[in-house]
Formats: sequence, C-alpha cells, structure tokens
Amino acid sequence: MTKQKQSFLERLTGSRSVDDSSESFPVYAEEETEMVMHTTNPMTTQHIMQEETWNQSVASDTEGQLTIDVYQTDNDIVIKSTIAGVKPEDLDISINNDMVTIKGERKNEEVIDHGNYYYQECYWGSFSRSVLLPVDVISDKTEASLKNGILTLRLPKADTTKIKKIQVRGF
Repeated sequence: MTKQKQSFLERLTGSRSVDDSSESFPVYAEEETEMVMHTTNPMTTQHIMQEETWNQSVASDTEGQLTIDVYQTDNDIVIKSTIAGVKPEDLDISINNDMVTIKGERKNEEVIDHGNYYYQECYWGSFSRSVLLPVDVISDKTEASLKNGILTLRLPKADTTKIKKIQVRGF
C-alpha cells in the first residue's frame, strides 16, 4: 500500500480518508475525537468557570471600549457608535483640543447568577472611548443625538483656510 499525501482538510482536522471501495467520509482517530470533544464543547464546567472568572475580572478592573465609525462630510466630522441600552443622562461627552471622549455606563437591571448563563457576550458596566480628531473643529457648535441606540456626534469643521486680519493699534 502506497502512502498518499494528506489533503489540506485532512492535515487541518487530523482526519484521514477511507479507501474508495468503502465509505467516503473522514474517520477520526479515537483519541483525537475525544480531545476535540473536550476542548470545543462550550458547556463544559471548566469553560463556564473560566468565563465566569474572566467576566468578574473584566467587570472589576477595566472599562469596556465602544466601537465607532468616524467619517467626514463637507462641513462636519461625524462620529457614530452603537450604545444600545444607555440613557442619554448616563453619557458624558467631552471635547478637549483635538480629542473627543465618550464615557458612560450600561446598567443591567436584572440580577442573574453567573452559573445560570449559557453565554454572556453583552458588556454591562462602565465604558469609554477617546478619538483623536483629524481636523480642527468648533467645539461650541457640536451636536449630539441618541436615536434607536445609535449615538451620533456632529462636530463642525473649523475653517482653517480663512484668513483673519488683525488690526494693529498704535499708542
């Protein structure tokens, strides 16, 4: 019997093909199947304990980070972020020189024992995001709106090409 080169799928999964005369689906070695079952089953006790430990350390040590879109129009820099479940009064937006900072907190109103979760992917707690602005903006004219869980900031661009003349007074 000659040794055939394994296909990419066979090398990736650790499977091997059965002779063409018999069934044509991959067969897994008994110990490999056992290992895969233990490491990929999302509901193992070890996995749940690791998730719980990770969630507790994240909740106590760090803030969540918002995902954002930043783009420009002819007159504005626009920042959009999905902030579902956050009330406008729980948001703090500040503009400092060339940076915008968005801070807030998403509060979970239900108390659920960690052992009862199958999946816990939503972030609950404090979050923040700072964005360096690509151009100068007029911070006094910035508008913020929250509609359908999407925060939109419109920052008017400062007209830096406009020349300002200054009168010199003599004494």
